[in-house]
Amino acid sequence: MTAVAVLGAGAGGLATAVELTQSGHDVRLWNRNAATIDAYLEYRAVPYHGVLGEGSAALAMLTTDLRAALEGAEVVVVSLPALAHAALFADLAELSCHVPVVLNPGHTGGALHARAVFSERGTVLPPVAELSTLLYVARSQPEDGVGITCRAGHIRCAALPGGGDAVEVAVDIFAGVGAERDVLATSLSNINMVLHPPGAILAAAWVEAPNHDFTFYVDALTPGVARVIAVLDAERRAVAVRFGHDLPALIEEMGLVGTASPEAVTRNDLVEAIRGGVANQTIMAPDSLHHRYYEEDLPFALAPFVTLANIAGEAVPTARALLTIGSGLLGRDLVATGLGAAGLGIEGLDLDGLVQLVGGS
Repeated sequence: MTAVAVLGAGAGGLATAVELTQSGHDVRLWNRNAATIDAYLEYRAVPYHGVLGEGSAALAMLTTDLRAALEGAEVVVVSLPALAHAALFADLAELSCHVPVVLNPGHTGGALHARAVFSERGTVLPPVAELSTLLYVARSQPEDGVGITCRAGHIRCAALPGGGDAVEVAVDIFAGVGAERDVLATSLSNINMVLHPPGAILAAAWVEAPNHDFTFYVDALTPGVARVIAVLDAERRAVAVRFGHDLPALIEEMGLVGTASPEAVTRNDLVEAIRGGVANQTIMAPDSLHHRYYEEDLPFALAPFVTLANIAGEAVPTARALLTIGSGLLGRDLVATGLGAAGLGIEGLDLDGLVQLVGGS
């Protein structure tokens, strides 16, 4: 049994806590906002249903006190949106967190972002590993806990140099996690970076319309949107090649994770692969432009991707166009306000310098 501090009580954090509890680990669940965990405080347990079964996961601790959650923990699992990472990394640095940290998910550049924040505060970075994508497709409601519609079959994992202990922990406590050479491979395997922005941008008028109830992965996934996704995906893979990685196409990656229709993956039919993925079929489209598909996946996924593309010397016109339109939609410069070179701690680096920093070859 391992003492694990799970940080974040959104759907991803709740699903993480459920699986680790099922596996016999001692789980301490932390969330910054008390209102998020109020529904679970009385019984100190999280109700769940879906692919992990149905029941209630009893927790060792449920708290808003980060110091208490970390005390005695042997590993930290962060399951938070990328836009919450900066504040949490600062808190972990302030508390001199030294045990392995697993970012589930790492989003795009999660480990580099953690390194930059710890460095700014003059604190030694603990071993930090990032997972390419969240291990679960899940949605939570206080009245009935967390519904888990998918548990990933295969997820990529890597750490910065010196972070091997975090990779070992991730592989040990999470089935289906496989080690990659460096965090560029995991950051560039962020499915949401490719999957969400085209549909969100191209459906923005309907999102803001008075009657906007439609499913994101079925209704909004038209052939035209899929063609934009495919072009953006080609840009992602081209950047990866510059860094020495031959990454699978999105449709293959979704097949490995388990969020695409297997039959459509075999036919290489991107539209039907996404529409036919049972885990995502009923997920509704954003109800406003303040949804995370805009607020997170544009400034904290596409923006750092463009930063990496700049260093790689690869033109990514589709990614840039989506960011430009997104900046207009949200009324602010998403490149300037998002996670760029400074936030990743890679200002002034060229391709060789970045590859050396992450321990690649």
